[in-house]
Amino acid sequence: MRSRWGEVANTRVVLLYIEDIANEQFVNMLSDRIQAIEIDGVTDASMLVQLIEENPNSVFPQFLTTERPDAVVSKLLGGRIAVLLDGSPSAFTAPTAFLEFFASPDDYYQRWPIGTALRILRLIGFLITICFTAFYVSVTTFHYEMIPHTMLLNLAESRSKVPFPPLIEALLMETTIELLREAGARLPTKIGQTIGIVGGIVIGQAAVQAGFTSNILIIAVAISAIASFVIPSYIMSASLRLIRFGLIILAGILGNLGLIFGIGILVIHMAGVTNLGASYLTPIAPAKFMDILDTLVRGPFWALKKRPSLSRTPNETRTKIKK
Repeated sequence: MRSRWGEVANTRVVLLYIEDIANEQFVNMLSDRIQAIEIDGVTDASMLVQLIEENPNSVFPQFLTTERPDAVVSKLLGGRIAVLLDGSPSAFTAPTAFLEFFASPDDYYQRWPIGTALRILRLIGFLITICFTAFYVSVTTFHYEMIPHTMLLNLAESRSKVPFPPLIEALLMETTIELLREAGARLPTKIGQTIGIVGGIVIGQAAVQAGFTSNILIIAVAISAIASFVIPSYIMSASLRLIRFGLIILAGILGNLGLIFGIGILVIHMAGVTNLGASYLTPIAPAKFMDILDTLVRGPFWALKKRPSLSRTPNETRTKIKK
């Protein structure tokens, strides 16, 4: 355990790790970055994260932030480093990979087939939340031939009274959803939930009846919004909502080519992101088959014999349970 006091606010930062399991090089690297900070004060762990990131301009979060003690303990046992900040309710762990933001500690408290199904569902939600509305814009703007004939008549009738092109229509509705989401978050809990549900239903129905938007777009936007809620990490969910706007614009300008181009840019960007020198796309790039058992899926405990390769631990053996 290592600690440091702030410059002016006297905020204490504590590094937690398990000796002989955590990589000492990672511990020293993270400690040096924190020691190099010269700032009057840091009030939350999320602020500290932004000061030590290797890619501060990336839209993706690079440290896993959590308020759950069991999540922190699990990461420590996996060879990671946890950082606590005096006065902050949350901690963050490192190093972290992209797929870890779609895992939840609750996955380990259920049977492994159920935990695996939930993780796959979250990854499907990830694809839906960034691509579904953008794909609607692409198809209705450039690729009508991709729509089945039985649906094409309904779509044409739905859009016949809409005065805006699909791109503007989608951006307006996505912005409205984000306004409702932000308004619900700033209001007291009971009122916020009412505003979110009633506001979405009333505004959506009124917009369709007024010819402001098509009912099919309302469905696409609603599904995209719901899919974003299945992601356990709020920071990752917020990042994906921002990415969705960029993909919608590319799809409205270049069609499916723009959508594929945008996804390609995201993959290339993530391939260049590192966390304490470790690849952000582990275990996909570099490929680590054994790590897939505890990232893309939640394998049975008897199969999780090794600690994640991302932690580069000197003690790789995690369990000796036999089937």
